[in-house]
Amino acid sequence: MFIDEITIHAKAGKGGDGVVLWRHEKGKDYAGPSGGNGGKGGDVYVKAVRDLGLLARYRNVKEFSAPNGHNGMKSSKTGESGEDIEIELPIGSIVTNLLSKKQFALETEGERRLILTGGNGGWGNEHFKSSTNRRPKESTPGKYGEEADFYIELELVADAGLIGLPNAGKSSLLNALTNAKAKVGAFPFTTLEPNLGDFHGYILADIPGLIEGAHKGKGLGDKFLRHIKRTKVLFHCISAENEDVELAYEVVRTELNAYSKELAEKDEVIILTKTDVVDEVDLNEKFELLKDKNKRVLRVSIIDEVYLGNFIKELSKILQA
Repeated sequence: MFIDEITIHAKAGKGGDGVVLWRHEKGKDYAGPSGGNGGKGGDVYVKAVRDLGLLARYRNVKEFSAPNGHNGMKSSKTGESGEDIEIELPIGSIVTNLLSKKQFALETEGERRLILTGGNGGWGNEHFKSSTNRRPKESTPGKYGEEADFYIELELVADAGLIGLPNAGKSSLLNALTNAKAKVGAFPFTTLEPNLGDFHGYILADIPGLIEGAHKGKGLGDKFLRHIKRTKVLFHCISAENEDVELAYEVVRTELNAYSKELAEKDEVIILTKTDVVDEVDLNEKFELLKDKNKRVLRVSIIDEVYLGNFIKELSKILQA
């Protein structure tokens, strides 16, 4: 099951307590203070990894706690610090601290960010020794670590996004172009979650089909529209099976505009798919109609090797530009 948003609770470690202890020397039971300071509590970090399905693992584990620092020790030794913990998140995660409202994005693999700081350790009685206080009996407890709820929202990072109405052939095209194994079927909404594939070093994202009203949550809703916000170019797939290709084009364009003007202004290439299911006259007519919408129109049939080969060359030029 693909999950692209989740709320978790995280807590940094509490600092260890300072302690009251005394040196024991021969002939002197309480020779002087020797209570050490407490160790610092563990910090909490998040780290970006290349794993889209990672948030699904946190469905039943939404509490993350770093270990506390150890209490101070004898001989004025500081207690051990609590170990830091690292919460792995998919690249493209937007992390929002619901307490402070601070927000940041994890955009590169291996990126590591501190989100909560562990509490400092308390002072042992050795700390309070002075010329006027030779036998201090006070110590302080460790400070509590920071804690907060975090809302994590995933936005895919891809070079190009395959968009279009349901059953436009996006998943089949992704499979033909890359090593992806996206589920395909002869019915709408086969794709219920985004799929990624590697096309000669470029990442292509297959986004579940959009329908009229998607920006308001209709159908699969705007749940997946955000996944194409970071793509460089949109490959707008339109099936040649559509009786009215202009209407099919406008429905998706309307949803993009309604969701985000910035999204609607991204570079777009129209891809007329399933060209093998119509005759040449019908195909050419639909091709010309779409060229009135956008000068960059490609056509492809994944079962025609010549068509597919020429398409791959054109696609490579677009991505390299």
